[in-house]
Amino acid sequence: MDTEKIQNYTEQAIDWAVELAPKLLLAVLVIFIGLFIVKKILVIINAGLEKANLDIEVREFLKSIFSVVLRITVFLIAASILGVKLTALIGLLAAMGFAVGMALQGFMGNFASGLTILLLKPYRVGDWVKVSDNFGKVKNIQIFNTTLETPNDKTLIVPNGQVTDNIITNYSTKGNIRLELNVQMPYAESFPKVKAVIQSALDQSAYVLKEPAAQIGIETYDSHNIVLAIRPYINPDDYWDATFEVYSKIKAAFSANKIQAAYSEGVELGDIGA
Repeated sequence: MDTEKIQNYTEQAIDWAVELAPKLLLAVLVIFIGLFIVKKILVIINAGLEKANLDIEVREFLKSIFSVVLRITVFLIAASILGVKLTALIGLLAAMGFAVGMALQGFMGNFASGLTILLLKPYRVGDWVKVSDNFGKVKNIQIFNTTLETPNDKTLIVPNGQVTDNIITNYSTKGNIRLELNVQMPYAESFPKVKAVIQSALDQSAYVLKEPAAQIGIETYDSHNIVLAIRPYINPDDYWDATFEVYSKIKAAFSANKIQAAYSEGVELGDIGA
């Protein structure tokens, strides 16, 4: 009896495999070819969006939408080949989508924020911005997040919900940013003299803008030295090059004018200023 059951189960499994194998192979083939075609379609769509002279942010957003819709379509076709009823599957996906949407309200908020960013355009790709104490160049604006590249080559993924819920500082609107640099001066030195030396060093920098004029002043006094604040304006893309060059030229100017070096905790680089 057990042998007969095993034989029956084996025959049923073979029949099922023979019946399903062609459908499974066809479904896999549809997915493979379908995803390849989707890539080609997205290239055509991108070319059409570029000809329409749409902003790069809008193009990327629409491409993301088309990409998701087309890929889902491919998998639905593959599922129908396997015998899954599309009406039932779509209903199931809708129910799952509703449940997931309720559970992931934060993602839906980021999606809505992405639409807001594309509509109001508080920044564009290539702008230097500060959001939630995160400073960097906008590399990409996607459905759920904005990608920033910091001056020290770090990539930040900022949820769009955080962007719209916080103050956005766009440094590219004015075309410049202000460096907040600090150097230390011994109490024995003359501040007017040191200020003139620093200003001369800034004037020699190819990165420091003439307008707005740089600010140089006493920031605070510590136990051993006077902390000087140096606030030159530069182009955002020159952030690190300008920082290194300014510090280098100030050091050279101090040496040339025999200004005594300050021995303490060393120089400090402050936060980006407005």
